[in-house]
Amino acid sequence: MINLTKFYINGEWVLPHSTETFPILNPSTEKKIGQIILGDKTDVDHAVSAATAAFDTFSRSSKSERLSLLTKLHEITINRLEDLAQAMTREMGAPISMSRDAQAASLIGHIESFQNALEHLVESETLPGGDLLIREPIGVCGLITPWNWPILQIGLKVIPALAAGCTCILKPSEHAPISASVFAELIDAAGFPAGTFNLIHGKGAQVGRALAQHPDLQMISFTGSTRAGKDVTKNAANDIKRVTLELGGKSPNIVFADSALEERIPASVHECFYNSGQSCDAPTRLIVESSCYEKVVQIAEQAARRQEVKDPSLEGDHIGPLFDEIQYHRVQGMIQVGIDEGATLLVGGLGRPEGIDGGWYVKPTVFSDVDNSMRIAQQEIFGPVLVIIPFDDEDEAIQLANDSPYGLAAYIQTSDSKRAQKVAARLRAGQIHINGSAANPATPFGGFKQSGNGREGGAHGLEEYLELKSICQN
Repeated sequence: MINLTKFYINGEWVLPHSTETFPILNPSTEKKIGQIILGDKTDVDHAVSAATAAFDTFSRSSKSERLSLLTKLHEITINRLEDLAQAMTREMGAPISMSRDAQAASLIGHIESFQNALEHLVESETLPGGDLLIREPIGVCGLITPWNWPILQIGLKVIPALAAGCTCILKPSEHAPISASVFAELIDAAGFPAGTFNLIHGKGAQVGRALAQHPDLQMISFTGSTRAGKDVTKNAANDIKRVTLELGGKSPNIVFADSALEERIPASVHECFYNSGQSCDAPTRLIVESSCYEKVVQIAEQAARRQEVKDPSLEGDHIGPLFDEIQYHRVQGMIQVGIDEGATLLVGGLGRPEGIDGGWYVKPTVFSDVDNSMRIAQQEIFGPVLVIIPFDDEDEAIQLANDSPYGLAAYIQTSDSKRAQKVAARLRAGQIHINGSAANPATPFGGFKQSGNGREGGAHGLEEYLELKSICQN
């Protein structure tokens, strides 16, 4: 629990101004494993002052200097991957195998991706008319990250900010502070100048809002719920800050009858349940062609029954608990909604899995015979809950897929590559996955509609932290 009761500001671990504590609970045992101090406006002002002072110098650092720092950070991160993995397993319940192979490893991939993006960044170019175009860091950035992919999201925000020459203040989720504190230790060991990176803990309503409202910040990057994203945007509006948002999703997964059903349906069910369903881009709506609907329902039911739920400290490809008690009851409530709406409960349902008496574990649940107007088809549940919806033709599949306030990701299963491309072109979502294809760290990630704005990852993610300056000359 080292440094959990301190903030990392101006290159030092300091005692917060606030004294309000917040318990850190292990979601698999419901037991307290530590506590943090929740920051206040004075703590935010302290961190912003440090970042503002550091910006004057760091913004003028050379590309080679920043690349050298990223190289050192990459080396140190590799040596401490296990610390990051263990932290996330304890604080948010990710199974340890997944914590190592996906959660912690994602930071390595994004450091490498942003290194490459920075190497290829054109900082100055002459335009066709003879004028000069300069790309320079936007300024001091407030970065607000969630609990469900803690280090992934920290990497997607902090690394491009520092690579661009910005300085920043990170407010991680108060539910996932351990991995963020380990990350601060990595930044410190890599030798980033004091004040370039600052870490403060706190709740969104206090620290997050204070960051969004702070007049000395030029940018806010937020990942979380759509409701909270709207609040961040409103609070940032007075200063016309740049705001990038990665918000909720209710991603469609269109299954055509010509797809390899025996392979793609179990994989689709697994991807929905991955991270206990706590991924904003999870394919939670299985939209299935009518001619293969009954077969898909049967395969999905069998796959869901094979999904194991176990202690996250154990090795394996099982899923763990939800991250906290409030989310547990929210998911239970939405499962009850599905039952009340008349959907067919194929697998799972209310309560904990058999043999589990404690912890915030949920039964992997599948509903069939779902209408897209049902709440379970429209609202983000953020748990291991899949709904199956039939369609008759391609146009109806696309209409159902787009009939959502969200547009973060979409999935297509078909053996017809031309059809896949044609359907992908008509889907209103920021990232399309065809036949289980995974995204590269350099691939931009972000959403349409109420799933947010802006992009994260690779060159496009780096550009979010840059301003364009035109120098007009004879």
